Amino acid sequence: MVIELLGTRMIAPFYGASLYVWSSLISVTMMALAIGYFVGGRWADRARRSGLSLIVALAAVLTLLIPWLTRPVLLATDPLGLRLGALASALVLFMPSLTMLGMVGPFAIKLATSRLDGVGSSAGSIYAVSTLGSVAGTLFLGFYLFPLLGSREIFIGTGVFLLLLAVSLSVFEQKRLAMNSAIVSSLSLLVIGLGLLPKIVDAGHFQDRSGKFRMLSEEESLYGWVRVIDQPARNLRMLTSDASMIGAAGISDGGNRLSYQDIVGMIPALRPGMKRALIVGLGAGKMVDVLQGRYGIETDTLEIDPAVAKAASRYFGFHPDGKNIIGDARYEIRHLQGPYDLIIHDCFTGGSEPAHLLTVETLQQLKGLLSEQGILAVNFVSFAEGKDNLALPSVARTIDRVFPHQSLFISEPGKDFNDFIFLAADRPIDLSTDSLFADQAGWFRDRQFQVDKNRGVLLTDNLNPLEHLQVRKSEQYRSVLVDWFGADLLVR
Repeated sequence: MVIELLGTRMIAPFYGASLYVWSSLISVTMMALAIGYFVGGRWADRARRSGLSLIVALAAVLTLLIPWLTRPVLLATDPLGLRLGALASALVLFMPSLTMLGMVGPFAIKLATSRLDGVGSSAGSIYAVSTLGSVAGTLFLGFYLFPLLGSREIFIGTGVFLLLLAVSLSVFEQKRLAMNSAIVSSLSLLVIGLGLLPKIVDAGHFQDRSGKFRMLSEEESLYGWVRVIDQPARNLRMLTSDASMIGAAGISDGGNRLSYQDIVGMIPALRPGMKRALIVGLGAGKMVDVLQGRYGIETDTLEIDPAVAKAASRYFGFHPDGKNIIGDARYEIRHLQGPYDLIIHDCFTGGSEPAHLLTVETLQQLKGLLSEQGILAVNFVSFAEGKDNLALPSVARTIDRVFPHQSLFISEPGKDFNDFIFLAADRPIDLSTDSLFADQAGWFRDRQFQVDKNRGVLLTDNLNPLEHLQVRKSEQYRSVLVDWFGADLLVR
């Protein structure tokens, strides 16, 4: 279980923390254990000179190899696409060590069984202890280790622990079972494993030799790798989370460089007198600057990743005058107190889709926080063209179920891969209002976009195929970042 959980942290920066990554890792884990149980049982019955210590030692060395092999394996599987790439990576990286660990059970049962009538009791006790150990390891990893150490360091620590355990088992086997070769095999693998450690540690340090960008900050949070990257040639500072760019600003002036956020400065003009706003999905915090600085709107922010909020404050000048809430959106929204005159829902610009945040139920919760004249703005990345693209119509249909009025705008007309901004409200949204300047009215007019929402799927907590509908988008998003930075940056 520890290796399975760690596996998502190694693959997610490249393929995203999507359902496909989790499905791949769980499937590979189950296959590896099944093979390990079968092969381990046969080996345990026939082994005379090798024992449990050799199995554990091999598992340790194979575990240590995982962080060393991660980069070349992910780069090699990239051409396979999101689904096959994630599955192939999981097979190559984790199948060997998990198979060896699966072999431990049959060997342990063989060692613990002295009589035929005690097999059931021995097997039951060993599997019970094994399961409880997995529970303890999973809780310790998720609650304590992840917030303190990086995934690579935990992998290395797990491998070293298994090596030491193998040596201890070999001493037991030599004294109690007269397996004189056991300690020799274990010590040999211990030397090999420790000899690999310097190369394994060095493999985790990435250096850009092209000189095209400069890494200002890099932090592994509970939700992914959060990086702040400067590209001086473009006067651009970017905030990324795994394979997603979630914020951008000019290096020299700190101004926003994401074109879809231009709409933020115009929404308050549609309904003059806005006083309170909520932003779900902080990014670099540039939308807060506009609402606070230009309109004096008190703005609360809701962001799941504390590393993103820290980077926004430290490198992008984010200083909120409202509440800065760190937590899961669905949970925190239930505890917020409205009304808000404007809610900006901006969690769908990256490679992975938090599908649970774009359902009828979520939109109903957000609607409950809006004032009578309030507007909900949803930013959604997708493709403008293609009959097979059902993601955009599905979002439109879902919003239509909750709000009687909606308008849709495209960020950059003429481009297929784009940001789409939905404005939804209980009352009609007047795009010809006198409160808009001429250039603002022109912006809205030139970017209005039509979509046939009847083609879409209604997204609910019960049925939400958004991740499946957005596979092409996730692959395109990763491709854009690879073109900019190179694939090495996305691999840990």
